[in-house]
Amino acid sequence: MIAKIKSKIKPYLKKLYQTDFILNLISLLIYAYTRLIYKTTKWQIIDRENIIKLWEQKQSFILVGWHGRALMYSAFRDYRFPLNALVSLHKDGRIIAGVLERYGLGTIGGSSNKNAKAAALNLMNSLKDNTAICIIPDGPRGPRMHMSESPIYYAHKTGAPIIGITYSVKKCKIMEKAWDKMMIPYPFNEGICIFSNPIYIPQDASETDLEKYRLMIEEMLNKNSFEADIAMGHQPILPGTACKPKHDKKKEK
Repeated sequence: MIAKIKSKIKPYLKKLYQTDFILNLISLLIYAYTRLIYKTTKWQIIDRENIIKLWEQKQSFILVGWHGRALMYSAFRDYRFPLNALVSLHKDGRIIAGVLERYGLGTIGGSSNKNAKAAALNLMNSLKDNTAICIIPDGPRGPRMHMSESPIYYAHKTGAPIIGITYSVKKCKIMEKAWDKMMIPYPFNEGICIFSNPIYIPQDASETDLEKYRLMIEEMLNKNSFEADIAMGHQPILPGTACKPKHDKKKEK
């Protein structure tokens, strides 16, 4: 009896979850929760001046961070300066877009399967207009903590540097069953956020050079994540099973 009721209700719940009202409500709750975390956590923020300097010089850059730490990235931005983030077009992406927009970020919708060409052009135009962009280079499906080629491609074509971001906190929930092992911080906490130095990719770099840069940036971002976890008293979250680099960019001129 209960199973029959659940089977009848499930389609209606699915439709309800896809309505603009529910998606907006969820994004509002996530935004409120991340603001609470940020405001009630004692943060040690390392090298944020690296991106502040670029913003002040009106130079674009490519901010990258792993999917499993993406919940709090927006909270560390400086509201004085613009940044456009790449988000997927499915319903979860619409929720994320709602959170980002509440933080004053611009959003560019696209993925490797949908709207890829338009997204690539918009990302490229943002960088050319001296507006920073943010890409999650192991999303949306992984493998966890492995760098896709997209940030390397945009940095190579535009000359904009890549800067990594990661964080960890003492009190949190790790979603062990999720592919990205998402870290959910708790309020009233201690945390550390690490920004990397800017990494520039020469425009005369060969394909072999680009792969070396991809691996170097992947290693740098993982190293910073490991150090942040250890500083907060955790066993570092390790990368997932590797595969060939994801070709999730469109080579638009």
